[in-house]
Amino acid sequence: MSPDERPRLVEIRDNLAERIAEAEREGWLGEIEGLSTSRAAAEEKIAQLDARQQRRDSPVFMGIPTFDQLVARASNVLIHKRSSPSSTRNESGSAR
Repeated sequence: MSPDERPRLVEIRDNLAERIAEAEREGWLGEIEGLSTSRAAAEEKIAQLDARQQRRDSPVFMGIPTFDQLVARASNVLIHKRSSPSSTRNESGSAR
Protein backbone atom coordinates (compact mmCIF):
# COMPACT_ATOMS: atom_id res chain seq x y z
CA MET A 1 0.00 0.00 0.00
CA SER A 2 1.32 3.41 -0.96
CA PRO A 3 1.80 6.16 1.64
CA ASP A 4 -0.10 8.41 -0.76
CA GLU A 5 -3.26 6.47 0.15
CA ARG A 6 -3.09 7.45 3.83
CA PRO A 7 -5.33 10.55 3.57
CA ARG A 8 -8.02 8.49 1.86
CA LEU A 9 -7.77 5.80 4.56
CA VAL A 10 -8.16 8.46 7.26
CA GLU A 11 -11.23 9.78 5.45
CA ILE A 12 -12.69 6.25 5.26
CA ARG A 13 -11.96 5.63 8.95
CA ASP A 14 -13.62 8.89 9.96
CA ASN A 15 -16.65 8.15 7.79
CA LEU A 16 -16.96 4.71 9.35
CA ALA A 17 -16.88 6.29 12.83
CA GLU A 18 -19.75 8.59 11.83
CA ARG A 19 -21.72 5.66 10.42
CA ILE A 20 -21.12 3.66 13.62
CA ALA A 21 -22.46 6.58 15.69
CA GLU A 22 -25.55 6.72 13.46
CA ALA A 23 -26.08 2.96 13.75
CA GLU A 24 -25.83 3.20 17.54
CA ARG A 25 -28.43 6.01 17.59
CA GLU A 26 -30.74 3.95 15.41
CA GLY A 27 -30.13 0.67 17.24
CA TRP A 28 -28.79 -1.20 14.20
CA LEU A 29 -26.72 -3.73 16.11
CA GLY A 30 -25.68 -5.88 13.12
CA GLU A 31 -24.57 -2.78 11.24
CA ILE A 32 -22.45 -1.65 14.20
CA GLU A 33 -20.52 -4.91 14.22
CA GLY A 34 -19.74 -4.84 10.49
CA LEU A 35 -18.76 -1.17 10.50
CA SER A 36 -16.56 -1.66 13.57
CA THR A 37 -14.71 -4.49 11.82
CA SER A 38 -14.14 -2.27 8.77
CA ARG A 39 -12.97 0.63 10.94
CA ALA A 40 -10.50 -1.64 12.78
CA ALA A 41 -9.08 -2.80 9.43
CA ALA A 42 -8.68 0.81 8.25
CA GLU A 43 -6.95 1.74 11.52
CA GLU A 44 -4.59 -1.23 11.16
CA LYS A 45 -3.63 -0.18 7.62
CA ILE A 46 -3.02 3.38 8.79
CA ALA A 47 -0.82 2.06 11.62
CA GLN A 48 1.14 -0.08 9.14
CA LEU A 49 1.73 2.90 6.86
CA ASP A 50 2.83 5.03 9.83
CA ALA A 51 5.21 2.32 11.06
CA ARG A 52 6.72 1.93 7.59
CA GLN A 53 7.23 5.68 7.30
CA GLN A 54 8.76 5.83 10.78
CA ARG A 55 11.24 3.08 9.83
CA ARG A 56 12.20 5.00 6.69
CA ASP A 57 12.72 8.21 8.66
CA SER A 58 14.70 6.66 11.52
CA PRO A 59 18.49 6.31 11.54
CA VAL A 60 19.87 2.93 10.59
CA PHE A 61 22.25 1.07 12.90
CA MET A 62 25.19 0.11 10.72
CA GLY A 63 26.66 -2.36 13.17
CA ILE A 64 29.87 -0.50 13.86
CA PRO A 65 31.60 -2.51 16.58
CA THR A 66 32.83 -1.03 19.82
CA PHE A 67 36.51 -1.09 20.78
CA ASP A 68 35.90 -4.02 23.16
CA GLN A 69 34.30 -6.04 20.35
CA LEU A 70 37.25 -5.31 18.05
CA VAL A 71 39.80 -6.38 20.65
CA ALA A 72 37.90 -9.58 21.44
CA ARG A 73 37.63 -10.45 17.75
CA ALA A 74 41.32 -9.75 17.12
CA SER A 75 42.23 -11.93 20.12
CA ASN A 76 40.11 -14.80 18.79
CA VAL A 77 41.77 -14.53 15.37
CA LEU A 78 45.26 -14.61 16.91
CA ILE A 79 44.41 -17.61 19.08
CA HIS A 80 42.96 -19.45 16.08
CA LYS A 81 46.06 -18.73 13.97
CA ARG A 82 48.41 -19.95 16.71
CA SER A 83 46.50 -23.21 17.20
CA SER A 84 46.46 -24.13 13.50
CA PRO A 85 49.70 -25.08 11.72
CA SER A 86 51.08 -22.23 9.65
CA SER A 87 52.64 -24.56 7.12
CA THR A 88 52.04 -28.14 6.22
CA ARG A 89 54.89 -30.63 6.56
CA ASN A 90 55.54 -33.72 4.52
CA GLU A 91 56.13 -37.13 6.09
CA SER A 92 59.85 -36.50 6.63
CA GLY A 93 59.09 -33.38 8.70
CA SER A 94 60.51 -30.83 6.30
CA ALA A 95 58.42 -27.92 5.15
CA ARG A 96 56.99 -27.97 1.65
